[in-house]
Amino acid sequence: MPMANISCGIVGLPNVGKSTLFNALLKRQVAEAENYPFCTIEPNVGVVEVPDERLGVLARLENSAKVIPAAIKFVDIAGLVKDAHKGEGLGNQFLAHIREVDAIVHVVRAFENDDVVRSGSIDPKSDNEIIETELALADLQTVEKRIGGESKAARTDKNAEKRLIILSKLSEALSQGKSAREIVISDEDKELIKDLNLLTMKPEIKVYNVAEDELSKENFPDGIVVSAKVESELCSFDEEEAKQYLSELGVKESGLERLIKRCYETLGLVTFFTAGPKEARAWTTFTGSKAPQAAGVIHTDFEKGFIRAEVVTYEKMVEVGSFDKAREKGWVRLEGREYSIQDGDVVYFRFNI
Repeated sequence: MPMANISCGIVGLPNVGKSTLFNALLKRQVAEAENYPFCTIEPNVGVVEVPDERLGVLARLENSAKVIPAAIKFVDIAGLVKDAHKGEGLGNQFLAHIREVDAIVHVVRAFENDDVVRSGSIDPKSDNEIIETELALADLQTVEKRIGGESKAARTDKNAEKRLIILSKLSEALSQGKSAREIVISDEDKELIKDLNLLTMKPEIKVYNVAEDELSKENFPDGIVVSAKVESELCSFDEEEAKQYLSELGVKESGLERLIKRCYETLGLVTFFTAGPKEARAWTTFTGSKAPQAAGVIHTDFEKGFIRAEVVTYEKMVEVGSFDKAREKGWVRLEGREYSIQDGDVVYFRFNI
């Protein structure tokens, strides 16, 4: 999957702070963040830079004219309500947009504010259950619809027979309110039902949107604690002001940094670098990607004509001061097609078309 297409969808009930968080992630006002349900109808899409101090260091070592960070795409999706799987609210649109993303960032409201419209009391547990139930019920509809077709095909198609067994397991679990990701099935079986694009099969990251004085508390160990309000305020600060403000709140990193790191971990991504006088750049690939695949992230021709990769670790390059000096020291390794790219690798690809 090309890295440009990796995306995380920000979902949740109306008025939990999704759009405010999205705007803070982009450090500019892109999505409307008005105080009424269903303000976000068409999904807002933004590409967010991945903070990584290593890139700036490499750029200084190589005197790079340009610095290009890695990026991840976030999609701000309209708020979901109870019975969305039946078409309530913007249910069908909402569910269709979620199917297109690779991971779900589930924002849960955990702050009190009488000025922000809200039906019912603040109850993160209940809100969680509403979202999880709606996604599971939507998947159940998808699975049961497919079971009918596979039952006929299973008479002559062995793969259809396998799919039917998997679908029956999923149907039973989803009927009990479980997610598809809780069902233990092999990678081969997952491939057989990949085209279903089940919502509850997608990786999920819970984000609890709290008041600023709750940021330093560890009340929600199953997710990331952020304050969308604080993240919004940080957008107007310079680097030193932001550090000081976060220190006063008792936290070391912004919610943005923690969320992006968690997205990387959840999606199984790593960062490698290329650096030279023209540019220093961070690239994203999947954990375990072989060198040719990583080269293909830069350009498809690099993968097709891959010869070898010259690799040095970030730490070794910083220690010696440049890629050329690392080569002189004998610290640059020559790696072939079977080498798995590691997080922090600084790479120079050799290829021939």
